[in-house]
Amino acid sequence: MATTNINIRVDSELKQSAEELFNDLGLNMSSAITMFLKSAVSYDGIPFELKRNTPNTKTKIALSEYEEMKRNPEKYKRYNSFDEIVKEVLEDA
Repeated sequence: MATTNINIRVDSELKQSAEELFNDLGLNMSSAITMFLKSAVSYDGIPFELKRNTPNTKTKIALSEYEEMKRNPEKYKRYNSFDEIVKEVLEDA
């Protein structure tokens, strides 16, 4: 079967990390990408779940608290500096 080239651009750190992973698995970059492409064709789509990065429950609660603080800033203590916050935290410890 005839072969062809595919040129892609990726972050150099990502490429290095992927090469290390594939080498540990006994693969080279070309073999790993070929495996992905064959899997995608066989699967008739992307062979893994694609979804938006949705926040977990704790993050949702924190974001909700943040929105509440923005709506009602008068209900919350303000600090003039980071040192002021640290001082209060250390006093409470």
